[in-house]
Amino acid sequence: MTPARALWLTVGFLALALAALGVALPLLPTTPFLLVAAFAFARSSDRLHTWLLTHQTFGPIIDDWRKHGAISERVKIVSALSMVAVFALSVALEVGTTVLIVQAIALIGAGTFVLSRPSPPQ
Repeated sequence: MTPARALWLTVGFLALALAALGVALPLLPTTPFLLVAAFAFARSSDRLHTWLLTHQTFGPIIDDWRKHGAISERVKIVSALSMVAVFALSVALEVGTTVLIVQAIALIGAGTFVLSRPSPPQ
């Protein structure tokens, strides 16, 4: 195995692990990690790439993004609520003003992107 292939395989497994955690933890996004995993597996393992694309849970999320650049309504809602919860937690923990400003800018940007994506066709 080449070093490049080993690196892509490692990135794929790490991203897949984070995506799997994101299914159970509402504060962790799933879709971006799945896209990274699919990208990495496409460069390292045909078998794992195919498995991921045909997976009952993960496959449709990747397929919606690849075909339509779409994010499901459920994912949009969970993402938006997660972003609000993270910011509220930061305020409650009284983090510094600079951190809150940077966090607000990042979350507004991420939220705008997620909410502006179309929903997949029915």
